[in-house]
Amino acid sequence: MSDEDVGSEADAQDDADGNTRDSDADADLTHTTESGDVQMVDVGDKPETARRAVARGEIHLQESTVTAIRDDEVGKGDVLATARVGAVQAVKHTWETIPMCHQIPITNVETAFDVRDDRVVLTVTVETTGQTGCEMEALEGVTTGLNVVWDMVKAAEKREAREGGRDGDAVAASQYPGTAIEGVAVVEKTKRALD
Repeated sequence: MSDEDVGSEADAQDDADGNTRDSDADADLTHTTESGDVQMVDVGDKPETARRAVARGEIHLQESTVTAIRDDEVGKGDVLATARVGAVQAVKHTWETIPMCHQIPITNVETAFDVRDDRVVLTVTVETTGQTGCEMEALEGVTTGLNVVWDMVKAAEKREAREGGRDGDAVAASQYPGTAIEGVAVVEKTKRALD
């Protein structure tokens, strides 16, 4: 743990990726009371710290759709620019969609797209100065950004449902058999004392 990390070694441990996690996080469900009622966590006594969270996810697409994104030939417009706006908007409004999230001051949002042959990978970095973390904001940015990509390209991705599929074959019936959002995760979470 670096000198900048907040908290003691007894309260935290590093995971395999070097991210600091509370050692007793699995034991305490902070958003429920002893009787099982949901509650917002009181962060009023916590010191303000600089916090950063990075989340990543990907959407699998047909190669022809990815080519259309690269060549800016999608009928609805610039897919990545629109997804970037959607991701940033989602970050700023996380507290309105996740019931027990605090409204936090967002100090920075960065989005990065990695357009590969059969997928688009989106990484969202969120920074704040406050008394609680910003990982939910980063996750909201990724999921919304990827949903915007799907919305922008759904006409290109949509295929006719297969005839004679297995009963209950949801993928065949969905008309999006190869389209999927996957791998959404927090890949980095840090906090440090304010200078």
